[in-house]
This record gives sequence, C-alpha cells and structure tokens, in this order.
Amino acid sequence: MKVILDFCVVPIGVGVSVSKYVVACERILSAAGLKTRLHAYGTNVEGDWDEVFAAVKRCHEVIHDMGCPRISTTIRVGTRSDRDQTMADKVRSVEDKLAAQ
Repeated sequence: MKVILDFCVVPIGVGVSVSKYVVACERILSAAGLKTRLHAYGTNVEGDWDEVFAAVKRCHEVIHDMGCPRISTTIRVGTRSDRDQTMADKVRSVEDKLAAQ
C-alpha cells in the first residue's frame, strides 16, 4: 500500500538545537529511496507503507544511538484506495486552484 506520511521527530534531552538529528533522519530516508519533502516543522515522505515505517523506526534507532535519551514523534498518515496520488499531485492541485482565482 502506498502512503504519504508527515512526521516530526523531536529529540528530548539534547539541548535546543536538533538539526543534527534531522540531518540523520533525512539521510536515512534518502538511503531508503523514499521521496521526501523537508519543511520547517517536519518531513513529508512518500512510498510503500512498510518501507516508510521501517525508515521511521530506523530514525528512532539512530537518534537513540546518537545519545538522545527520549524522542517524541508526531505522525500523520494518508492513504488512498481509489487512485494513486503523490505529494506533488496534492500540491499541484492546490496551486492550480490558487492560480485560477
């Protein structure tokens, strides 16, 4: 099953800056061959359900291995059974409607 996932990983107990942990996750997602779109408060990920969730699990494993004692992750998941839809499709749909106004 294809999934579009939005997730935000929040390392806890490591100080104010968390960018090195975000970098680690971005590298994991890229190595998994997943389509991603980084944004200011998380990352959108597109791919096969099992591959996406395996990468999210790997993000947690690596962040803990980096010395982070706690992680809080927020995840939103979307699937469709009526047709295939990509992140780009969703964004383009809104942009097209904005341009028509």
